Amino acid sequence: MKETATFYDLANASVFITGGGSGIGASLTEGFLEQGARVAFVGRSDATAFCDEMEAKYGNRPLFIQCDITDTDALKASIDQAAAAHGPVTTLVNNAANDKRHSTAEVDSDFFDWMMAINLKAYFFACQAVIPGMQAAGGGSIINFSSISYMMGNAGYPLYTGANSAINGMTRSLAREFGPDKIRVNALAPGWVLTQKQLDKWATPEGLAAHMERQCLKEHLEPDDIVGATLFMASATSKMMTGQAIVIDGGVVVTG
Repeated sequence: MKETATFYDLANASVFITGGGSGIGASLTEGFLEQGARVAFVGRSDATAFCDEMEAKYGNRPLFIQCDITDTDALKASIDQAAAAHGPVTTLVNNAANDKRHSTAEVDSDFFDWMMAINLKAYFFACQAVIPGMQAAGGGSIINFSSISYMMGNAGYPLYTGANSAINGMTRSLAREFGPDKIRVNALAPGWVLTQKQLDKWATPEGLAAHMERQCLKEHLEPDDIVGATLFMASATSKMMTGQAIVIDGGVVVTG
């Protein structure tokens, strides 16, 4: 884990992360633990070994709840379990996603529903589930992970890019609706972060070289590169920031 700033208000904060046991999510879990937060996360695969590692390293064990986020009832129950263990969730990080490649022609109704369930529906219902606790606590921060894929107009996964564009719209609407409750809702759009999954499935030498040509900063993104901005958005340091989207991509897309 790279050294980062200290956000003192995150100590003992109740944080819930989807997909927090692998890839970018594991770095996020570690980043919040390093700040002294109480972290709960969900994932489909057993993360006991990861929790053991984090407890040994930080003396702060995350709460792992095995859950498929496409099961809305199970997702809501996991958030209730996290709140019972750590207090009302005041930081939600919707991180879990699936960028399975697909062509338009091969999409059927079942695949469409599955992709939306993972990449959009779970985000909405996680937000819905944490909001009452945030209202009771006097505020909170929701961070919805999107992607630069739709900004680039990438082909090869139209349902994924569609969902990521929709996340931005949902983020802005929720920010407007719940701003009076001091609940901030922002989006974070990473570029091509070289997680093990990306390296195993999609990262060909030719693809990496072509993407690097588009980056201003000539260094591939790693999961740790996403942590600092997430902590900033969770912290009261960004207390007047809501309805926004931060891009971390090494300078591929230009916003504004």
